[in-house]
Amino acid sequence: MSLYRDTGVVLRVHKLGEADRIITLITRRHGKVRAAARGVRRTKSRFGARLEPFGHVDVQFYTGRTLDVVTQVQTVDAFGMTIVGDYPRYTAGCAVLETADRLAVEEGEPALRLYLLVAGALRALATSQRDPSLVLDAFLLRAMAFAGWAPAILECARCADPGPHRAFSVPAGGAVCARCRPAGSASPSGETINLLAALLDGDWPAAEQTGATARRDASGLVAALLQWHLERQLRSLPLVERRPSVPSP
Repeated sequence: MSLYRDTGVVLRVHKLGEADRIITLITRRHGKVRAAARGVRRTKSRFGARLEPFGHVDVQFYTGRTLDVVTQVQTVDAFGMTIVGDYPRYTAGCAVLETADRLAVEEGEPALRLYLLVAGALRALATSQRDPSLVLDAFLLRAMAFAGWAPAILECARCADPGPHRAFSVPAGGAVCARCRPAGSASPSGETINLLAALLDGDWPAAEQTGATARRDASGLVAALLQWHLERQLRSLPLVERRPSVPSP
């Protein structure tokens, strides 16, 4: 029996038979892993409650013929205890998990950066120190960069002319200058463009000083970019509650 151990975040679960589940995780060393957890739906299961979405766990597997099998689980961070009781944070967290599941397509392919992004986003949502909408948009921008889809924000997406520019084209890949601007481009405010740059760079002081309109417009652009690259919308994204807490005037 070949055993291996890894740390990961539970992305989703599916029922298997009468008492088992298939667990999908994004892990530190093995990327996306799907494994069978035997008996976890029984009330006397030793680790059933630990293998729920949002769980950050240390897991031991053994390699099976079709699916690997979970043999041991230890909780690293119980993010779900805080997230599931707050609707805006819960819906943002669901979008984080679904995005990671979509982007980590190949099982077993290393995806350390994506794992760190997921764990960091859930930790930020669980601590309740930041606006969940900002946390989600920052995660989505960085996850797209992980996938090779980083949008151009402070330079033209087509000619690389330094900006900032006042036009934004999702098909072109981000901000565009006046010469390269295609028909149908959006015209976000300078504050919106600066917010996108701050979220991508992790400049939280700058991001948290932005107003409600800029946050709403930035969220719309981020969602449109993600949908364009994935070629379909996330099921969880329309459920995200956007109620940004903005700084007092």
